[in-house]
Amino acid sequence: MAEAIHTGVYSEIGEIEGVILHTPGSEVENMTPGNAERALYSDILNLSVAEEEYRQLSQVLEKITHTFQVKDLLTEILNIDEVREALVHKICKRENAKLLKEKLLALKPSELARQIIEGVPLHKNTLTSFLSDERNALRPLHNFFFTRDASMTVYDKVLIGKMATKVREREALVMETIFNHSSKLKSNTVNPSKSKHHKHEISIEGGDILVAREDILIVGTGVRTSTQGVDYIIRQLQKNKGKHSVVVQQLPSTPESFIHLDMVFTLLDRDMCMVYDPIIMQPNKYQTILISIEDGHVKNIEKQTNLVQCLNGLGMPLKPLYCGGRKDLWIQEREQWHSGANFFAVGPGKVIGYDRNVYTMEEMNNNGFEIIPALDVIDNKISLNDYEKYVITISGSELARGGGGARCMTMPFKRKRVDY
Repeated sequence: MAEAIHTGVYSEIGEIEGVILHTPGSEVENMTPGNAERALYSDILNLSVAEEEYRQLSQVLEKITHTFQVKDLLTEILNIDEVREALVHKICKRENAKLLKEKLLALKPSELARQIIEGVPLHKNTLTSFLSDERNALRPLHNFFFTRDASMTVYDKVLIGKMATKVREREALVMETIFNHSSKLKSNTVNPSKSKHHKHEISIEGGDILVAREDILIVGTGVRTSTQGVDYIIRQLQKNKGKHSVVVQQLPSTPESFIHLDMVFTLLDRDMCMVYDPIIMQPNKYQTILISIEDGHVKNIEKQTNLVQCLNGLGMPLKPLYCGGRKDLWIQEREQWHSGANFFAVGPGKVIGYDRNVYTMEEMNNNGFEIIPALDVIDNKISLNDYEKYVITISGSELARGGGGARCMTMPFKRKRVDY
C-alpha cells in the first residue's frame, strides 16, 4: 500500500502535488428548469458535453500531479463498517430520511457511494410519495463537481466547509469523512460546525478562501461566506504564534457570478493576479479590510483602498491582469460571467482556465503567458517543461454554465512551498 500523503497548502500557486476531483455524473442532469434554482443552477446542463469538457481538465491534471476522485475515496472508506454506519446515520438524520437507513447500509460500498452522490430514487409506493413532486428520497449532489467549496486545505489543516445552503451540506459531510478516514491522505481537519461561537450564523465555502502566502490569507465575504465565518477563521489563526494577516474582501450578493471571491480574483504567479476590474480595482461600496493578528491577538482592523494595494502594502506586490481585457466593460462583464477570472494554478505562472474567454486569454498572452490548448497536453504534442509561463485552456461551453471554473472544480490538498 502506498504511503499516505500529508496534506499541506501554503500558497495558491505552489507546484501542485495532489488534487481531489469529482467527474460530473447523472446528478448534474437530474434536474429540470423548474427546480434548477433550488439546485443552485441558473440553467440545466448537457451532461455528455460537460463530461467531455471535464475530461480535458482531469486528463491534464493526471499528467501533472496525483489526482483522486471523490467517488473512489468515498468507496474506500465505506468498506469500514463503523465509518459506513456513522456516515449513513448522519445523512439520514440530517435529511429526514431515516427510513432509508437500512436499505442504504445493505448496499455494497461502491453502490452506496454512487447513491450518496447521485441520489436515491423515491419509490412511488404510498399515496404521499405518489402525489409528491419529488423524484428522489435523497436528493442528488448537483454541485459536487465543484470540489473546491466543501473542504479546503489551509496551511497544515483541512478546513471543512460550513455550507451556506442546505442542498450542499452533504458534500461537506462526505469530505470530512474522507479526510478523517482515508488511507491515502493524512490530515488534521477543523470543522466550524462544531464551533461554540455563532455556529448557526457561520458559513464558509472554499471559493472564498485563498491562501496567498504563509502569513497572508485572503477571504471573501458575501452570500456564501459570512462575517461570522471569517471570525471563525480568525479564531483558528489566533491559535498560532507569530504574525498573520487576513485580508477580507466584501462581495456583491447579485448576480450569482459573484458568489465567491475566486470568481473576481485569483493568483497567477508570485507577482501577478487576475482581477475583475469593477469589483477589485475600481472604487465601489465593497470594502477591503485588513485584520492583523500577532501572537494570538487581533492587533488591528482597518479599511484598505483595494485588495491589490493592500497586498502590495503587505510586501506582496502584484501586477493585476484584467478579466475580459482592459478596453470594454461589456466584454469584462461577459467573460467574468463565464468564470473568466477563475484560474487554477499548477505552479507559479502555470495555470488552467477556460478557452472561451478570448479577451482574457489575449490579456494573459500579452503578459507573457503561452496559450496551450488542453488537447495538445493530453495528446503529448507539447512538453510543458518547455514553457516558463503558460495557461492551459480547457473547453467550457457547458461547464461554465454550471457557475464555476477550473479553480472551483479542484480541491488541492498538497502543494510545494513557494520561495517569495
